[in-house]
Amino acid sequence: MSGRGGKGRKKSVSRSARAGVQFPVSRLQRYLRQSVTKRRISAVAPVYLAAVLEYLCAEVLELAGNAARDNKKHRIIPRHILLAVANDDELHELLKGVTISQGGVLPHILPQLLKRRTPQTFSVRNPMSPAPPSPKSPKAPKSPAAAKKKGGRQAPKKAPPKSPAKDQTVSEEDDTLARRVKGHASASITVLSEKVLFLGQKLTVIQGDIASMATDAVVHPTNNSFFLGGQVGAALKAAGGATLDRDITASQNSHGTLKETQAAISRAGDLPSSHIIHVHSPSWGSANSEPNLEKTVKNALKVADDNNLKTVSFPSIGSGQNGFPKQTAAQIILKAIKTYFMGVMTSSLKQIYFVLYDSESIGIYTSELAKLDDD
Repeated sequence: MSGRGGKGRKKSVSRSARAGVQFPVSRLQRYLRQSVTKRRISAVAPVYLAAVLEYLCAEVLELAGNAARDNKKHRIIPRHILLAVANDDELHELLKGVTISQGGVLPHILPQLLKRRTPQTFSVRNPMSPAPPSPKSPKAPKSPAAAKKKGGRQAPKKAPPKSPAKDQTVSEEDDTLARRVKGHASASITVLSEKVLFLGQKLTVIQGDIASMATDAVVHPTNNSFFLGGQVGAALKAAGGATLDRDITASQNSHGTLKETQAAISRAGDLPSSHIIHVHSPSWGSANSEPNLEKTVKNALKVADDNNLKTVSFPSIGSGQNGFPKQTAAQIILKAIKTYFMGVMTSSLKQIYFVLYDSESIGIYTSELAKLDDD
């Protein structure tokens, strides 16, 4: 009690506490007065600045924590902050001129320096089908005696014909892929476009049947019960046989319900591929459909990395029964793959195929893949 009979002095409350922020409002006001001398600084300006800075720090820390978790680290390091800023479009635009100490670098190769590949075509032949007819052997040159009998001069000796060189447009990986397809009908696979990411992963657009791909895994868009419906599921079911049904049932029993954006792996039955990655993709028009599709693609890649897979075949996820516009789905899928590889330190994945069959999807993915280097 004071001597005058009034109440005791109230405890002082800082401006930060009154504003409900953690950053020091009074210190920011002092900095503003020191840096801005020709204009009046209102009492609200440092409060607003403190709120904005606090929000930015919380956003960066959340994204950096996600990067640390994806790399199986328990402590955030400057490298994780750099990856967090690089993977977010708005933060990257805001902080593009900022250098983070000990953050390392994100390699950026100009598109002009990358080797442009021409469209590649090769066919996969059924081992049981008859071999193609051998080319006719060239006629043997006439002997010198026969030439003299006709009264003409001896014809100059011609060099023996060279054996045709192997087609150099087909890469070793594509040739390996063709040789691994065994026991299935003849399938034609056309490599239309290819890009190499900065960590060395190849993204390749292919026209063909995804059920005939002999990669380490194929991605199967499904629902919460691993249902083999839709265009991709029907093709896999027709080629996988009863063994595929048993493998999927076993995976369903062990995993349980597949929640939206989740991914699970199973054996691939009689398919040329070794595994199937089942993903529960969202439907167009649902809440957060676009971010959920991006998360679905990243979860599929994470499952492939966790199982040390090197090659994966992707269909156009979401553009079938789930109703995504093909252009939108292609942009989201390619962006998700690019940001995933930017956010991980190492990855076992080396090759990703986009297996398409209709001309519209092929044109969209080829166009969007060409734009990927320019982002």
